[in-house]
Amino acid sequence: MDQQVDTSAQLVWSYMKMNHHLRPADVILVCGSNDIRVAERAVELFHSGLAPTLVFSGGRGNFTTDWEETEAEKFAAKAIDMGVPEAAILVENESSNTGENIKFSYNMLQIRKMLPRTVILVQKPFMERRTYATFMKQWPDCDVTAMVTSPNIEFEDYHHSGLNKVEIMHTMVGDLQRIMEYPKLGFQIDQYVPEDVIA
Repeated sequence: MDQQVDTSAQLVWSYMKMNHHLRPADVILVCGSNDIRVAERAVELFHSGLAPTLVFSGGRGNFTTDWEETEAEKFAAKAIDMGVPEAAILVENESSNTGENIKFSYNMLQIRKMLPRTVILVQKPFMERRTYATFMKQWPDCDVTAMVTSPNIEFEDYHHSGLNKVEIMHTMVGDLQRIMEYPKLGFQIDQYVPEDVIA
């Protein structure tokens, strides 16, 4: 990857990360993926006392079709291995995209009469912004405060997760396009995109 492309990738990566200051919440909602470090980040937040309940959401996606268990089940198992009590974990294992992560988790919490007023979302670093924008549009209850976070990994180090830098760049460009286009389709709230990120 040449220097110009690498610089552009860093700009997009930095834009995608929202750097929210986390406060105590009612629920930590963890969006499933192929990156188990997302679950580890959620467990770190739980053990820090930031919320009493972990919701793991995710069926199988493009990169997890060969997993024996769903993303949510795999993440939940990791959390239990890391000392989270089973009673503090809820699993939603039918969703197949971010919008469904949000809607299906809402439905599950509503049935259990556990609808939160504050939510911490946990996702991969380059999907923070799209996850937040999707939540703010798709969560049926307007009276909710959301924060988003991810594993503390920089772009230069993230390719060690199994995707190389070019593949991550392509994924980020796809997410950037969704951030710009999905609000027109009613899938996300509008997000300002700086000119240098688009370029």
